[in-house]
Amino acid sequence: MLLAAAVTAGDAPLRALDARAPIPYFIAALSESGNRAEDAELAEWALRDWERAAGGALRFRKVPEAQALLRLYWVGSGRSQFGEMRPFELGGRRGAAVFVRPGTDGLGGRLAERAFRDRLFRDTIVYLTCVHEIGHGLGLDHTRDFRDIMYFFGYGGDIENYFLRYRRRAHRRADFQGQSGLSQADIERLRQLYPAAHS
Repeated sequence: MLLAAAVTAGDAPLRALDARAPIPYFIAALSESGNRAEDAELAEWALRDWERAAGGALRFRKVPEAQALLRLYWVGSGRSQFGEMRPFELGGRRGAAVFVRPGTDGLGGRLAERAFRDRLFRDTIVYLTCVHEIGHGLGLDHTRDFRDIMYFFGYGGDIENYFLRYRRRAHRRADFQGQSGLSQADIERLRQLYPAAHS
């Protein structure tokens, strides 16, 4: 992992990535963190969700890790409960390292139990976590609105229901490709950060 030398303080203000050209991205391969081979596909679909929402202002291009401004890694339970994002600099440009915890056993209680019984619910958690953390990578901050993908669980609310409302719209895994996890407010904030196609 090339990230260690590049990561800066995680408290830096969020800013948009350089989107004048397609944003170079990297998604890590399997690790020992509880992720499955198909989780990389969920991460790809999460990127495409943001790309569609931007209405042409954002495009992504897969590159080797060392060249990527947006990097997604799978991590074990030693990190935050669902995921996190840390900014870094690459050649004087802002980059973002996204960390997603794919193992749901450690979530405890009803979340872990439901994820064990329902594979699509487990995939929903991983997928929406990818969407949320990539949103931070793109420069979006937390919100207080339970409807938003950028909602912060620290404000409370029924976390199981947060994931269930999306799961109820998906009858099979492939449905994730056409069912956006973003609210209208998420999209509006994204287009404020990346306005080129809307000015």
